[in-house]
Amino acid sequence: MTERGWAAAGWGVGYGGFGLGCALSGTALWGVGWAGWVVAGVGAAAVGAGWRAVRRPAGWSTRVLWLLCGLAVVGAWSLLMDVVALLFGQGVDSVPDAVQKASAGAGALVLAGAARGRDRGRGRPAPVAAPAAAPGVVQLAAWAGSLAFLPYVVMKLVWAFGGSFAGISGEQMDASYVRNGSSGLWLALERRGLDGTVLLAAVGVFLLWGLVRPWGQVFPRWTLPLRGRRVPRWLPLTPALLGAATLVPYGLVGLGYLALCTLGVVGIRQGELATPEQALQVAWVGAAAFAGYGVALAVAARWYWRRTREGGEGGDGCRGVC
Repeated sequence: MTERGWAAAGWGVGYGGFGLGCALSGTALWGVGWAGWVVAGVGAAAVGAGWRAVRRPAGWSTRVLWLLCGLAVVGAWSLLMDVVALLFGQGVDSVPDAVQKASAGAGALVLAGAARGRDRGRGRPAPVAAPAAAPGVVQLAAWAGSLAFLPYVVMKLVWAFGGSFAGISGEQMDASYVRNGSSGLWLALERRGLDGTVLLAAVGVFLLWGLVRPWGQVFPRWTLPLRGRRVPRWLPLTPALLGAATLVPYGLVGLGYLALCTLGVVGIRQGELATPEQALQVAWVGAAAFAGYGVALAVAARWYWRRTREGGEGGDGCRGVC
């Protein structure tokens, strides 16, 4: 656990230093001035826990590392939204917040590795489980997550091709994109019938099935020079964990909020939509897609994590690349 303990301590120095700099300079994080001190405290705790893990791998350091990992996940919430904005040439709402989210996301991975990891010495590494399809229940979750996107994709494509959904026309949506400062790339795609979020949904579904099928563990034949080699586990797990950490709370909280709105307990924020009914229709489609896909991604990522770790064991299914 020595190397991973030092990695956790090193991350804590950087993260805590960033938080301390924000606190001393008066830079707000999450819209409040004192949040920098919270970030500095988390970083300092990571330094202590990482150092302790180097000295004594067992004991309270492991529990603290897991606790800090959870806090880092909370700190990285909505990082995916910033990534999407940058992919389409749009700016983030706050550069310090974006830096904090990216640092927290990286920290969650480092801290989880430190909490789980143990030095394996210089001998022969522990075997990795052979590539296999996920158990049926995990693949069922993948199907549910994929199908959850279907109404959302239909809605966005209807608008992209100039049609109407929930009483809103494609022209109205295009005008709203312009008013909200969407980038030229985003507008160009929309005007050619290619909605940016639909493209990302397709990538997300590809990622989801890569986690539950053998070709996500060993490069398949169509990858040519890479075929037959093991996929580095960080390659699919990094976007999967980031996506799950963002979409699960975003989607589930959104569903709860919409249920209250539908029951009339609270009023829905209409934004640029003309009526509460329009807002509810659009919001239900979006929240159901994010929640369904996010939960499926979390289930698939957990199985992939366990299957591909050294000495890992997974479910039954087809063996080899199939």
